[in-house]
Amino acid sequence: MKRRYKVLSLVAILLLAAGSSLALVLSHNSACPAAPPLAAGALPMKAIVYRCYGPPEVLKLEQIAKPSVADGRMIVKVHAASVNPLDWHYMRGEPYFMRAMAGMGKPESILMGVDLAGTVESVGKNVTRFKPGDEVFGGRTGAFGEYVSVAEKGPLAMKPTNMTFEQAAAVPIAAITALQALRDKANLQAGQSVLINGASGGVGTFAVQIAKVYGAKVTGVCSTRNLGLVRSIGADEVIDYTHEDFTQASQRYDLIVDTVGTHPLSDYRRVLKPDGAVVIVGSLDKGRWFGAILGLIDAKLYSLFVSQKFVFLLAELNPKDLETLRDWMQAGKVTPVIDRRYALSEVPEAIRYLEQGHARGKVIVTVDQAPQR
Repeated sequence: MKRRYKVLSLVAILLLAAGSSLALVLSHNSACPAAPPLAAGALPMKAIVYRCYGPPEVLKLEQIAKPSVADGRMIVKVHAASVNPLDWHYMRGEPYFMRAMAGMGKPESILMGVDLAGTVESVGKNVTRFKPGDEVFGGRTGAFGEYVSVAEKGPLAMKPTNMTFEQAAAVPIAAITALQALRDKANLQAGQSVLINGASGGVGTFAVQIAKVYGAKVTGVCSTRNLGLVRSIGADEVIDYTHEDFTQASQRYDLIVDTVGTHPLSDYRRVLKPDGAVVIVGSLDKGRWFGAILGLIDAKLYSLFVSQKFVFLLAELNPKDLETLRDWMQAGKVTPVIDRRYALSEVPEAIRYLEQGHARGKVIVTVDQAPQR
């Protein structure tokens, strides 16, 4: 018996040591290295890069090599990009578990930004879906730069002709997140009641409009200063969370889309119909270590013991959904809400503003010209 306890104690010590070592490795921030010189013959372009994890100060505007055209790929000249929480999560390397994919100690890829809108400059062999001169929008790592290389089958679509490059750049991650939450995770039907918690943010402003496209009755939750905005984009009712807690009211909803994580799941259950659903979107802050993983676990575990459905969503960019959104924008059913505009050199300030959590709609980066504030 004593021998068994000794073995178990040894195993526990080894597991603790391994866990502590892994924690140290994951949380370690390497020093920022200097930018290497461009390779001989490389064409330069401007881009925001990060060579180490940390606050917005680690972001630098540098001259890096312009991508060259390759078979099955296109070179897109970026005119505008938009900022997402995903960007500052990668910038800081938080939650730490994501460093297993992004790079231990320092990022493996120095490029920043995903959402973009621009013009196809050149296409490689066998590319037939797009041609030079096409105005497009979509997602590709490196959007905070003058040019990106995108696969023909990548998440890209033709830009709506009635939208500016800035408006189109606001769409990809936020609007697809809203679309997949409402359509795929909740199977939203006409006539159902939907509450959008965080209705004035990037995902929230799209969720309100897309829910109305599907014929739902929409309630938006936001702060006092954003009540008019949320009404203007189609919400049937608005709730000022600074004066009213919707989880204590008598209204019951078929669906709650939570973009801000202001209440525990038990509170949401109180205002759900018996067969209702809660869709938690994005990577709501669950601390430096696990972040979105804890939200996913919470939702799955809670769903095991209640009649309602609790789902966690991390959206996936794809051309088909971008085309759906393009058609809605072309028809005037969905219009991006833009809060502020920043120049490419001001990306650190743009991300710092987004991190504060008070953006109304989307924050835009104008890449090829000074922003019109």
